[in-house]
Amino acid sequence: MRSYKNLFLWFFLLAALASVPFLLPVYWIMILTEILVMSMFAMSFNLLFGYTGLLSFGQAGFFGTGGYLAVLTLLHGSTSIWVALVAGVLGSGLIALIIGWLCVRRDEIYFAILTLGFGMMLFTIAHNWRSVTGGSDGLGNFSVPEVDFLGVVLTLADPKIFYFFVLIIVLLGTWLLSRIVNSPFGLLLKAARENSNRIAFIGANVRSLRLFAFVIAGALAGASGVLFAMFNRIASPEMLHWSFSGKVILMTLLGGSGVFFGPAVGAAIFFVLEHIITSFTTNWMIFLGIILVLLVLLFPSGVLGSLLETWGRIRKGHKL
Repeated sequence: MRSYKNLFLWFFLLAALASVPFLLPVYWIMILTEILVMSMFAMSFNLLFGYTGLLSFGQAGFFGTGGYLAVLTLLHGSTSIWVALVAGVLGSGLIALIIGWLCVRRDEIYFAILTLGFGMMLFTIAHNWRSVTGGSDGLGNFSVPEVDFLGVVLTLADPKIFYFFVLIIVLLGTWLLSRIVNSPFGLLLKAARENSNRIAFIGANVRSLRLFAFVIAGALAGASGVLFAMFNRIASPEMLHWSFSGKVILMTLLGGSGVFFGPAVGAAIFFVLEHIITSFTTNWMIFLGIILVLLVLLFPSGVLGSLLETWGRIRKGHKL
């Protein structure tokens, strides 16, 4: 019965997202495209924070690395968006493997500081290696390649076409994350989050578990970075800055960490509020900050997390 409910949920979600370009103006299609990109980024971070219990301040490093590698691939020879995407994902995953091998040896605040340090190292490289990365100006002046789909050439310059391209990639990433968190491996991650010593006592290698989760999160963050760079037509050092990691942490907490779709809900709330408030005032950060603080206070487990907890109590009360 549960599998049918999950199948219905996925079908409803896909139908709702697929109908958006036919119902909304181009401006909101572009907003939703950005929300989808940041949702996958936040959900990949949630694999570490919500399910593994590791707070990383360096996820923007992998996000930006994916964007830069994709743009460099397009600027130096390749005319395929798929090659650029694979380069960004594999490159980010490899960097995550190297950094993660060092970071997962520590817990809690030490892990967070290590990821912050490595993330800022990546930011400094992107900012100062001007001959390769363009320095503070970033890498722009590239064209997004067309996509040949079953013999039909589609131009990603069209916001609607690009939206569907992003939607397909994000759905694949979300499906992969769903398979991971609902697998025996996902159960081990949750168990390690609750009590890593007990997991070690039964023979599981906690470092290997964390490293695998770190690499998956880094690779998906890289995929998000590729889409973000294609969307904005530029890869810039700001994509690797710790403040970008802070933004995705805020989205995760706002929606609900440890809740699968919580970060996606948090990303949607954040961007919708941001664009509504900026249409009324230039001091949008003050009002956005006030609203976000109120939401966190009213929904201590995140908006979606708190709603699911309330629904669970209501169902339990009806059964009693």
